[in-house]
Amino acid sequence: MLSQCLSLFGFFSLILVLVYWVNQAVSLFDALIADGQTALVFFEFTLLTLPNLIRIVLPVAAFAAVLYVTNRMSSESELTVMQATGYSAKRMARPVAIFGVIAGIMMAILIHVLVPISQERLSIRQSEVAENISGRLLREGVFTHPGEGSTLYLREITANGELVDVFLSRVQDDGRDQIFTAERAFLVRTENGPQLVMIDGQSQTLDPNSGGLFVTTFDDLVIDIAALMDSNEDRAPSLRELSTAQLLNPTPELMEITGKSAGAFVQEGQERLSEPLFPLVAALLGFGILLSGGFTRFGIWKQILLAVAMLVVINGVEGVAAQRIVENPSQWYLAYAPALLGFVVAGVALMRADRNRRVPAQAPNTGHSDTHGGGATAA
Repeated sequence: MLSQCLSLFGFFSLILVLVYWVNQAVSLFDALIADGQTALVFFEFTLLTLPNLIRIVLPVAAFAAVLYVTNRMSSESELTVMQATGYSAKRMARPVAIFGVIAGIMMAILIHVLVPISQERLSIRQSEVAENISGRLLREGVFTHPGEGSTLYLREITANGELVDVFLSRVQDDGRDQIFTAERAFLVRTENGPQLVMIDGQSQTLDPNSGGLFVTTFDDLVIDIAALMDSNEDRAPSLRELSTAQLLNPTPELMEITGKSAGAFVQEGQERLSEPLFPLVAALLGFGILLSGGFTRFGIWKQILLAVAMLVVINGVEGVAAQRIVENPSQWYLAYAPALLGFVVAGVALMRADRNRRVPAQAPNTGHSDTHGGGATAA
């Protein structure tokens, strides 16, 4: 049972990760490629999102593996034979519990080590990509928006980096609209940031108060591109990037930097400590409920639906508990309520399975037999 659960656990984990990854990869690919990034950046971002993605699907994969193995062994009467030879439900659940512990250890490594490191690196790379002006602006035949109220268009980029037929529109702080057009332009980097040098062009300024249009022709004009772009403030780290020790013992400075309350820190920290229990809960819950149904020619699909419903209920309890902890950090113990509920339901299901399989005591035989002429009669 243990080997079958482990092999199917790897299979279901791969399938679920691929399903989740495809859904996220489409939007991620569109965003990065539309921003002028290469496929290498896309694969880097994909690898950095995998640890958190695996963390999400791991309990579900453990649950699905146990359901599949238990259903197959029940349909082939293997569980019935094992119980007939004297195996109790708790004894049969031992390999399932070992499997759940192994999956829980993997979950703990992901949550406490791999996910914080990958999320921190992902946030840093996202900030670096956002500051990549060349990738965001230098795109032929596309209207780009460096910042709020600004639009840039260029028809062509030559081999030597010259921009041909440039259009730039921006809204000044006083509300005036400005449009710059130029036959040629160059994007240069200076100590004060990137500058757009426009050559042989025209500037049009519309005053909204008077309605007047002012047109100026220039031979060359320098525009500060950094002023057009949205300012990037210091990146505030998310709670996923912080270590478990920082979450359990937050400092006032750390709460100010992240902008999160003490309840959010407590909820995230306690969730990290309780999440490794969920693979074990899911495995025992699925096995116990399916085993309690017994053998039937019609299958155990009712027990499968019940197990799925109980898993949904436990996830709902987890969401409610998280909200309560954020509102009142002193109720941190509620983070373990979903796991406790799962263990209780699994224990009750296993006891019911033992009770259903218990052979009823036979009534004592009170009769006796007498032999008359080779025959036997029972009184």
